[in-house]
Amino acid sequence: MIELRHLSKTFRTKDKEITALDDINLTINDGEIFGIIGLSGAGKSTLVRCINLLERPTSGEVIIDGRSVGDLTEKELLKLRQSIGMIFQDFALLEQRNVLDNVCFPMEIAGKSKAKARERAQELLARVGLTERATSYPSQLSGGQKQRVAIARALAMDPKYILCDEATSALDPTTTRSILELLKDINRDLGVTVVVITHEMKVIDQICDRVAIIDKSNIAEEGKVSDVFTNPQSAIGRELILPSDRTDALEALGGEKIRIIFDGQEAGEPVIAKMVLESQVPVSIIYADTREVGDVTYGHMVVGLPKDPRQAARIKAWLEQSTVDWRVEKEEVV
Repeated sequence: MIELRHLSKTFRTKDKEITALDDINLTINDGEIFGIIGLSGAGKSTLVRCINLLERPTSGEVIIDGRSVGDLTEKELLKLRQSIGMIFQDFALLEQRNVLDNVCFPMEIAGKSKAKARERAQELLARVGLTERATSYPSQLSGGQKQRVAIARALAMDPKYILCDEATSALDPTTTRSILELLKDINRDLGVTVVVITHEMKVIDQICDRVAIIDKSNIAEEGKVSDVFTNPQSAIGRELILPSDRTDALEALGGEKIRIIFDGQEAGEPVIAKMVLESQVPVSIIYADTREVGDVTYGHMVVGLPKDPRQAARIKAWLEQSTVDWRVEKEEVV
């Protein structure tokens, strides 16, 4: 378990102090995939680097498996870092080493024999689907392949935790999905706790169990992904789920809008179709973002009602008699 207690980080420049983190409190449970999301400059990368003390907090504690990391000796800290793999946005591969040697590198530093390191590296390359690229160099790989090498390297010391700092930001959508599926497989098969740092809600939605939203150095809200996605409590949560350019487009349409929340309906349940057919009133679907997880649907949909108040009232009457979670959108659409 990773616990962050009253964690703060201040950077001092010649002229001023910059607060990157301010009184952060989080608990990341063993075996889960935990997301930390925020806009650029919110403090999320500083936060993840404080977990293994690549950045030393100005105040507060990082507690891993019951031990305060700040109290560890340098030797103990080095040992702890072997249990924490890191994956970076820019891959951070050694260009002069081939794929196999890149994966071997952390094992060499730890003193593992060359033969055992190479055997382990081959196993990991098979896990990430790159056995045939063992002798290739980073310059010969695609972005997705480079990140797979980085993941194999992060697994080299059998870590308990993997920290992913914008690990998919440089990748196209298809490659991003494949990398996230690989991380999910690793989490499921090896029980590795994964911490995902990102600015993209779609990454959080695809892979994470719980999420914390960081804004201006503070945690704005935290909870299960499905809860935050369907009912964001903070302004930054609403902005991340429904960006401002979409909000502006909705506001320009005018008229009353209804937000329908899907928080556990059976995937095959035709909510909108039933509403239109039974109320005999057409609606305009303005925005929708729903996901099927297992056999249930969660997410939300914004629909525009007719300007005729009688027709709008019929839609509302149908909703009130149903089990659907809904609300009238006011100034903001989220």
